[in-house]
Amino acid sequence: MVKKKSKVGGRKKNTPPTPHRTGVTPPKLDAKQIPNHVALVMDGNGRWAKQRGLARTAGHEAGEASLLDMVHGAIEIGVKELSAYAFSTENWRRSPEEVKFLMEFNRQVLRKRRDEMNDLGVKIRWVGREKRLWSGVLKELKEAQELTKNNKVLTLNMCVNYGGRAEMLDAAVAIAKDALKKKIKPDSLSEKSLNKYLYAPQMRDVDLFLRSSGEQRTSNFLMWQSAYAEMVFLDVLWPDADRRTLWKAIEIYAERERRFGKA
Repeated sequence: MVKKKSKVGGRKKNTPPTPHRTGVTPPKLDAKQIPNHVALVMDGNGRWAKQRGLARTAGHEAGEASLLDMVHGAIEIGVKELSAYAFSTENWRRSPEEVKFLMEFNRQVLRKRRDEMNDLGVKIRWVGREKRLWSGVLKELKEAQELTKNNKVLTLNMCVNYGGRAEMLDAAVAIAKDALKKKIKPDSLSEKSLNKYLYAPQMRDVDLFLRSSGEQRTSNFLMWQSAYAEMVFLDVLWPDADRRTLWKAIEIYAERERRFGKA
């Protein structure tokens, strides 16, 4: 029985992902071997551009297609949540020209791709700090979030102006304020109740943490959520990555035994 596509506002909903240009299909894995939540550190844009004698910004532009292809690939294989490290709290230290480009680039990508994501059934969720974030970017994030809020095929966490330490600090400040107001009792605080103070309390724990470019560090990304994540570091620059990179990481993940502290 073929499931009919519903329409909202005249647009088709839950359209199937576009096949890869080579015709490659996802590896055959048991559903239990597929990670629910994959965190992506999209690294190597600058080096990719430098190797080609291009400006760093060209690497960021090329990386857009990689993320888009991974969204399609994640849906194909059955991943339920992707978190993309689009702009960190530390990225403000880059040159003013690059910061300006990244802010405008994020705004344009959200505007350009949100309808496509909506058609695929992707829920876009912004995760990060509002402080310092450009108003135009914040507007696009909130509009994309509102447009796609009822979608259920895949959640795409756009982590813009995000840092793991900033998230923990902001949570600690909020907890302290609520304790002073007697809204909570510090002694009764648990992991579950602390989680409610994070930027996205509904976020699943990260199962697979994937970083491109060969660098082997987490760079302050989803520290709390990645406590038991399987780390996979692949030696491919982000603009050269696509759904095949994601599927390779998932195959590596599937071979590992996750014990969560048990013997």
